[in-house]
Amino acid sequence: MRKDIESCVTAIQQKIKGKDEQIQLALVCLLAKGHLLLEDLPGMGKTTLSQCLASVLSMDYARVQFTSDLLPADMLGVNIYEPDTHQFSFHPGPIFHQVLLADEINRASPKTQSALLEAMAESQVTIDGNSYELPMPFFVIATQNPLFQSGTYPLPESQIDRFTMKLSLGFPNFEAEKSMLLSNDDRLFSKTVIDAEQLLDMQKQVTNVVVSEPVVDYILALVNATRDNPEYPNALSPRASKAIYHCAQAFAFMHDRTYVIPEDVQMIFPSVTEHRLRGQDQYAHNATLLSAQLLKKVDPIAA
Repeated sequence: MRKDIESCVTAIQQKIKGKDEQIQLALVCLLAKGHLLLEDLPGMGKTTLSQCLASVLSMDYARVQFTSDLLPADMLGVNIYEPDTHQFSFHPGPIFHQVLLADEINRASPKTQSALLEAMAESQVTIDGNSYELPMPFFVIATQNPLFQSGTYPLPESQIDRFTMKLSLGFPNFEAEKSMLLSNDDRLFSKTVIDAEQLLDMQKQVTNVVVSEPVVDYILALVNATRDNPEYPNALSPRASKAIYHCAQAFAFMHDRTYVIPEDVQMIFPSVTEHRLRGQDQYAHNATLLSAQLLKKVDPIAA
């Protein structure tokens, strides 16, 4: 299994250069059955990363461009009256794919953003009173432009909390960007390493990774340090606790271990918590500093 994951990382690195940590963490999020928020300026490779992840894992992929006039039905699907049968038939929307890229999610209205909540929490959607299961595995990747850009709507806290991780690719280093320019390869990435069934098996194995009681206590100590504490205006929810727990399992699994160590928690902690600590406010609080303070403040041995 470790070799399969390494092969996935290597394959994506051929297209996205100099972003090894972000690629690994994106796979951690997927193995943990989570959903991923990618926040960055336009043109940084967010869409390319999502397409690469779907390709190497042989998952059905759909991209929805979120705009101010996008309606929930455009994404979820709609019941259409059929004159021949005198009945309504359901026409599924693009959300019925294993990987859904919600591109520039914060350019859509809050009503459309909220249409993703049920899908991300329960892997199903309800339309006109009928529930429809989504394909498995199901993985939402949303890209988000910084809020200082015009035409953006802040994601509500309930939506932010549904995203297991938030990553930023950032500018490539000199050598990576030089290599990208010289390659002159604009073809869509198309390479399969493992199939969806193998991924489902990996996700099942991740849940079997042992998390000892001291490590659980460490996770809870980190989370509780944000509650009833004026230093942290946005406390970490129980959903955040579960996200830390499952992502630490996935990180340990990726490194060929059957148990979680405190270092696993520390490696995934910033990506799992910083968007939650910040909430809608991108300016008043430095979420990176807050997460670093938490890791420094809470001793894993004492916990």
